[in-house]
Amino acid sequence: MTSYPHLLSPLDLGFTTLANRVLMGSMHTNLEERGDWNRVAEFYAERARGGVGLMVTGGMAPNAEGGVFPGAAGLFTPQDIAHHRLVTDRVHDAGGRIAMQILHAGRYAYGPDCVAPSAVKSPISPFAPRALDEAGIEKQIDDIAIAAVRAREAGYDGVEIMGSEGYFLNQFLVTHTNRREDRWGGSYENRMRLPVEVMRRVRAAVGRDFIVIFRLSMIDLVPNGSTHDEVVQLARAIEAAGADILNTGIGWHEARVPTIATSVPRAGFAWVTKKLMGKVGIPVITSNRINTPEVAEGLLAGGCADMVSLARPFLADPEFVNKARAGRPDLIAPCIACNQACLDHTFGGKVSSCLVNPRAGHETELVPVPTDAPKRVAVVGAGPAGLSAAITAAQRGHAVTLFDRAGEIGGQLNMARRVPGKEEFHGLVDWFAAMLAETGVTLRLGVEATPDALEGFDTVVVATGVTPRDPGIPGQDHPSVLSYVDVLRDGAPVGGRVAIVGAGGIGFDVAEFLVTGESPTLDLPEWLREWGVTDPETARAGLAPDGPQPEPPVREVVLLQRKAEKPGKRLGKTTGWIHRAALLMKGVQMKAGVNYERIDDAGLHISYGAARERPEVIACDTVVLCSGQESARGLADALGARGVACHVIGGADVAAELDAKRAIDQGVRLAAGL
Repeated sequence: MTSYPHLLSPLDLGFTTLANRVLMGSMHTNLEERGDWNRVAEFYAERARGGVGLMVTGGMAPNAEGGVFPGAAGLFTPQDIAHHRLVTDRVHDAGGRIAMQILHAGRYAYGPDCVAPSAVKSPISPFAPRALDEAGIEKQIDDIAIAAVRAREAGYDGVEIMGSEGYFLNQFLVTHTNRREDRWGGSYENRMRLPVEVMRRVRAAVGRDFIVIFRLSMIDLVPNGSTHDEVVQLARAIEAAGADILNTGIGWHEARVPTIATSVPRAGFAWVTKKLMGKVGIPVITSNRINTPEVAEGLLAGGCADMVSLARPFLADPEFVNKARAGRPDLIAPCIACNQACLDHTFGGKVSSCLVNPRAGHETELVPVPTDAPKRVAVVGAGPAGLSAAITAAQRGHAVTLFDRAGEIGGQLNMARRVPGKEEFHGLVDWFAAMLAETGVTLRLGVEATPDALEGFDTVVVATGVTPRDPGIPGQDHPSVLSYVDVLRDGAPVGGRVAIVGAGGIGFDVAEFLVTGESPTLDLPEWLREWGVTDPETARAGLAPDGPQPEPPVREVVLLQRKAEKPGKRLGKTTGWIHRAALLMKGVQMKAGVNYERIDDAGLHISYGAARERPEVIACDTVVLCSGQESARGLADALGARGVACHVIGGADVAAELDAKRAIDQGVRLAAGL
């Protein structure tokens, strides 16, 4: 008897049956562009072995002009087909199914040869597109159909046609990007002609016994986007043109509404997909921020969809489905939707991976194999670096003892999970606890690991983290001054007017903590109001007419930094804008290029620039210091003084913000090589 009867039930498509209702959604990994096709094959094969019903690849370009960037992967030559055949063969040998996504970027293509329905430049690309003529449109249709045929030749079980997120086909649907006056523009019937014709031609090209998914934008979240009635009209036309499945797309990439970041409530847009249920006769997939089998099962049981799409959760844990089937959801490494190692890497030209699972994208090189020489390993520090090192070493067969002077595991994660919008960190700490128990790590909490206490171990790993940096501001011993540790860890009382010294990631987190009452991430209706999202049946594209309506801030906050650059500039590539927008909606003032002169009863005294001009007093009740960190290396230095070798990882090695991505990666890689 399974706890997830809907999730694990088969899905009959007529000519074939999927083993369960779980789709691994498309993710561009940048692996294909590196030319190591064994590595690509193993990435997908590992997830096939994990039990997922169907996988969709990252977007493959149908032609050069449609690639998301110059040189983007596609299926253009017989050699390309042979490379992709390595992937499909490996997946099939592992018992899996895989579809190839055909993605034409249109005006989102990051190159000078991009094309679109009209010459309207995207706000997220510096390149203005060329408006296609009739022959150019016909070429795009042909190229997409040919890509589908090549996908079949390469052994794929199907294709997904990308028609959402503001890409090429989506651009034809809305008047903002389609200003044509021919048969491809004007009325909605004309504007939807291209996606419908693409669907029809793809189906004719590949035959009936081949899965064709159409990715449909359910809610555009951009001005002048599609109405709900138009979405339904298109869905029915796409079904009639031959689609087997409709997959949910949420928001254009240029939308100013978060759709997949950690602050988005779980399954935050499933209600939109549910509106399509019963209006078409083919299966419908819901997506976005579904990261546990419980959430997925609830959506299917509640009639929100016929299938669920999880993308990043399969980076975090390829064994998601197998662990759910085995009744061990506590062992599923959770996707915390941070974007730090996946989307931030993708858009930075790096291989996509996962903060929680550094093996993602590195399956052929990072292989922790059982040891043939077990050691007694001491790990000091139960933060993310120490936890990952301890668990990985124990999985390999070492006898591991984990020390921490605190009374709980988690280290700096315990501060992060108190920040509104970062509730997923609770699940991450819980998973670490489950894995410590599962792997047999001996846990010594509330214990100071002195050099004497570490005698007798074969290997010592020091992961003692960081301490707050002393900013050296005159008057910082004033009673009004607190550190971020006082605020986030110890719950020190904070006044109604606050100056935050330091506008890095921690400063932004503290600001969010101090201006927010109840977290909107835990209250979907409130979150939707905060970001100006409403029912697309009542407002075009789901944008509320009165715009975002956040709750008033709990406190008045001024966020300051020494660097003369835009505050928050160095935050995550794909999430920084969300944090900046959230604080601005709460009225947080941001000041850059400041000198901290002194703190006294009047508040925080500042000036600007090297000449220390424009002196100003920030009147406040509390000053919170978020001015960086220093490595806590006392134990490592003491061991070194005794001639005892040790491995130093995480913040104890390099203090750079609170970098859990680097810490976990270091811990896993060190333990894999012990």
